[in-house]
Amino acid sequence: MFMNLLAVGIGGAIGAMSRYFLTGWMQQKFPQFEPAGTLFVNVLGCFLIGLLVTLEVQGYLNQENVRAFAITGILGSLTTFSTFGYQTVVLARDQNMNLAIFNVASNLLLGVAAVLLGMMAGRLLDF
Repeated sequence: MFMNLLAVGIGGAIGAMSRYFLTGWMQQKFPQFEPAGTLFVNVLGCFLIGLLVTLEVQGYLNQENVRAFAITGILGSLTTFSTFGYQTVVLARDQNMNLAIFNVASNLLLGVAAVLLGMMAGRLLDF
C-alpha cells in the first residue's frame, strides 16, 4: 500500500508539472484562445489513458505500482478528464449507452453549474 501511495505521489508531481508546462506552452502558441492549454492536456490525457489501459489489458503493465504511478498519478494530475473519457467509453462498450450519456451530460452540466455556484459563493464572501 505504501509503495502505491508513493508511486501516485511521484506520478502526481510529474503530472502536475507537465500540466503547468503544457498549458502555458499552448497559451503562448494560441494567446487568442485561452482554453487551448486545457483542451490540449485533456485530449493528450485521453489518448494516454487509452494507450496505457490497452497495454495493461495486453499484459504489458501488470504491476499495480506502475498503474498507480502512470494512470492514477501522472494522468490523474495531468487531467481527470482522461478518467471521465475512459469511464464513458467503458459504459458505452458495456451496452450502458443511457449511463454513458448520463455521465457526459452530468459532468458537463453539473460541472459548469458548480463553477457558477462557486463564483456566486465567492461574491457573497467578498467583504
